[in-house]
Order: sequence, then C-alpha cells, then structure tokens
Amino acid sequence: MTLLAFVRHGQTDWNLALRIQGRTDIPLNDTGRAQALLAAERLRDGGYDRIVASPLQRARETAAIIASDLGLDEPRTHLGLAERDYGEGEGMLVADFRARYGHGPVPGAETHEQLTRRALAALTDVAADGGPGEDERLIVVAHGGLIRAVVGHASGGTQPRPGERIENGSVTLLRLSGGELAFLDGDFPEEVPAAGRRHAEAGA
Repeated sequence: MTLLAFVRHGQTDWNLALRIQGRTDIPLNDTGRAQALLAAERLRDGGYDRIVASPLQRARETAAIIASDLGLDEPRTHLGLAERDYGEGEGMLVADFRARYGHGPVPGAETHEQLTRRALAALTDVAADGGPGEDERLIVVAHGGLIRAVVGHASGGTQPRPGERIENGSVTLLRLSGGELAFLDGDFPEEVPAAGRRHAEAGA
C-alpha cells in the first residue's frame, strides 16, 4: 500500500494573474515559496519516505523546498506528472479561456481522458520505485489540473465538489493499493493536520 500526499505547487505570477499555465514553465513567486514551506509544515509528522515531482520548475522548486525542510532526499521527477497541455489555450486569462472554449475542445490540448491515463500510469511507475511488498508514504508535487483528474478518478467522480479548487500548496491524500486508487476524504491520518487538507474557495 502506498499513501500518496499530493501537493499542488506554490503560486506563480501566472496563477496570481489567473492565466492558463499548462506546460508553460513558469517559476514560483515569493508567495509560492512561502506556500511550499507551509505545505512542508503540514506534512512534517507524516513519516514520508520520499518525494517525487513534475519536471516543470514550479513543481520542482516546491518539491525541493519541502524535501529540504523535511530532511528527505532530493526529489526525483517524472514527466508523466506534468500539467495538462492546454494547447492554444496556454497563456490566456482564465476568463477569456472559458469564454472562448467553454467545455468544448481546445485546439492542440490534451483531453481530460488523456491526462487521466497519463497521470495514473505515472503514479504506478513512481509507486513501483519504492519496491514491492512494503508500505510507503510518498509526497507527489504536481499541478491543479492533474490532481483534479486523479481525484476525480479515485473518487468515482464525486470529488472535487462543484466550485472546489485545488489550492496552491494544498495537500490531498490518496491511497494506492493493489493497483486501485482511493480518495481519503474524511479518513486522514491523525499526523496530517486538518489545515493541510484541500479546501473550497470560489474562483479560478
């Protein structure tokens, strides 16, 4: 069994400006670095074994800050944990993106189904790196779109709730066992403080 603590990377200037980032490689801002330290504090007593991240620099830096603060080895990266490719939508303001594309296809973008398959394959890979037959606690630093897709799959589509965001620096727990993912809503280990859980907030 693998306990997966998903952390969304800290804030970037594009997050602040409400722009679609996708695969565009935008660095953390100072707020994002502070959020990474807060995430580390939420994870401090969780007994985590290692940390892995998306190769995009906003996730890599978040993971490096957390690893340093918790005394973990340097994070490894996995390409399959990168954010959704938004194609022609990248760089657009979220409001303009929604007005232009709504829920329809975006030219050149990865579909939700493609994103979900890629993310699940990546999780299988990174969990296997821990070796067979042992329970493990793993921190995974990734992106809002990817975490939303994984949580949706693991919860059978009941999560995230309408209007609920995956916040920068937030922690979302899942369990991978026997190749099956489970979303741990209301079943958080005591060592992970409630302040570290996902929380709802309106807006993009």
